[in-house]
Amino acid sequence: MLIGFIVWALVGAAIIALGIYDYHAPSTRPFGFWSNVKVFEVTDVRAYNRALGKLFMVYGSVFILLGLPMLAGQNNAWLVLTLVGVAFASIAAMAVYVTVIEPKYRKN
Repeated sequence: MLIGFIVWALVGAAIIALGIYDYHAPSTRPFGFWSNVKVFEVTDVRAYNRALGKLFMVYGSVFILLGLPMLAGQNNAWLVLTLVGVAFASIAAMAVYVTVIEPKYRKN
């Protein structure tokens, strides 16, 4: 289970690294949240990228924390928390993007 958690943590670290990159990215083009979807017209590209970076950093941290029950071993009841928690964290990230970030930075 330790190897599983290490892989889990590496995926979470990659998400955090993406968030750090978005946060410090130059303000030339906005980064997208959805894959294969063109980003809408953004009012303030730098602020949008920072907000998206924060979202990814928080999600990556929560993702790693939700993987901690893997360290308790196989056949652990706490693994349900990992599975359900990631589903809810992903839905929460999408909801924050759609209800907070997108309306704030979409050019009308």
